[in-house]
Amino acid sequence: MKRVYSASDIGAAGFIQGVLENEGIQALVKHGLLSGAAGELPPTECWPEVWVMEDEDETRAREIIEAVTASGPEDVTGWTCPGCGESLEAAFTQCWNCGRERN
Repeated sequence: MKRVYSASDIGAAGFIQGVLENEGIQALVKHGLLSGAAGELPPTECWPEVWVMEDEDETRAREIIEAVTASGPEDVTGWTCPGCGESLEAAFTQCWNCGRERN
């Protein structure tokens, strides 16, 4: 097993675990309930961690995590649906109104 990610909250760690599992990489979250020990232990030692089960998945997992967590210009710019003209926030990849994919 290899640690590939550490987050300040359990939600972010769970999200990364889900992304990796959707890509066929077995992963688990460790230290998910350790946040209550912060103060007695250094805070970053209490952060949830994502570990891959197979060592050979480490490189690919890190590449996937980098792609998911990297922000670029498209992450801050909203868009208009070409199908129905609805204005959408950048986080959406599909129109909530008509279901059309973002181009």
